[in-house]
Amino acid sequence: MEKPLPENSRRQFLGNLGAAIAALSIPASLAAAQAATDASGAPISKKTITNPYVYKFTIGKFEAWSISDGYGTFKQGVTKKMWPPAERAEMTKALVALGERPDDMTLYVNILLLRKDKEVILVDAGFGPHKNQNWGWLADAMDTIGIAFKDVTHALLSHSHIDHIGGLASGGKILFPNAAVHVLKEEVDFWRGKEPDFSKSHRTDDIKGMIKNVRGSFDTLQPNLVIHKDGDQILDGAITIIAAPGHTDGHAIFRIKSENESLLHVSDLAHNHVLMLEDPNWFIDFDHDPAVAIATRKKVFAEIAVTKERAYGFHLPWPGLGIVAPNGRKGYQWIPSTWRWDF
Repeated sequence: MEKPLPENSRRQFLGNLGAAIAALSIPASLAAAQAATDASGAPISKKTITNPYVYKFTIGKFEAWSISDGYGTFKQGVTKKMWPPAERAEMTKALVALGERPDDMTLYVNILLLRKDKEVILVDAGFGPHKNQNWGWLADAMDTIGIAFKDVTHALLSHSHIDHIGGLASGGKILFPNAAVHVLKEEVDFWRGKEPDFSKSHRTDDIKGMIKNVRGSFDTLQPNLVIHKDGDQILDGAITIIAAPGHTDGHAIFRIKSENESLLHVSDLAHNHVLMLEDPNWFIDFDHDPAVAIATRKKVFAEIAVTKERAYGFHLPWPGLGIVAPNGRKGYQWIPSTWRWDF
């Protein structure tokens, strides 16, 4: 008959066993994220996510997933974030007409993940490891799918705001070490310029801090950066990088084509599925150059409203898939794609 363990040894054994079980239950990608800290040094906790946040679909031969990296909420959204002020009453009417709350606007954060053969492509990377439970769900989602960070071969960066670039580098480390990071030259030049020009923007947050953080991210990512011009293609023409300036100087959108299917990732051309389609002249305070952003939005929406090309929006209601159609007035409407389960 075996002797029972002494109490102190028993406690140590159970403690070690619990730690081992916990380690086995943490996904590799999530463990890497949890090991990180945020900018203040606070540890990153495991996310608690109660609703679906991964949706699978296809684009020709591409497997595709829409991943929610979380969300933000704009209290007093119309009065604080949307411009011009003279149009805010009309914006409120447009939201209320569709059952939306103008004082509680959700900002969705949607990340597109693609796989074809040995290539794995991430389109923007979200916030990255973060102590805020509402942000940074990408690691959990990728583990659910079964794709590790090291498996990503290409990362497309639409622009360098924190909800897009934050997940590419953290704490001076590249989070997707094997991924070429594709970005337009105008975007890199803007942030690395001597004095990035925000004179036309209505942003009220810490611009100096933002510039410092973006420059730090680019410095970290430098070994993996691939600089592009408008119209460049990768993966034998399957993905086209298209300049769509205004939100930032080097803001890009992406067209993914395979067989006879295509999808246009419109990045940050719209931050709300009602307002910035109802009247493309309405804009958000994040835009670096509102006049240019408006012109770009009008051009792209006019095109895809005719072609009915399937679109994907980084900030449109998750999973972010749909088409843009004329609304019978001076603007457009967002028509979400119906869900499918047969992929």
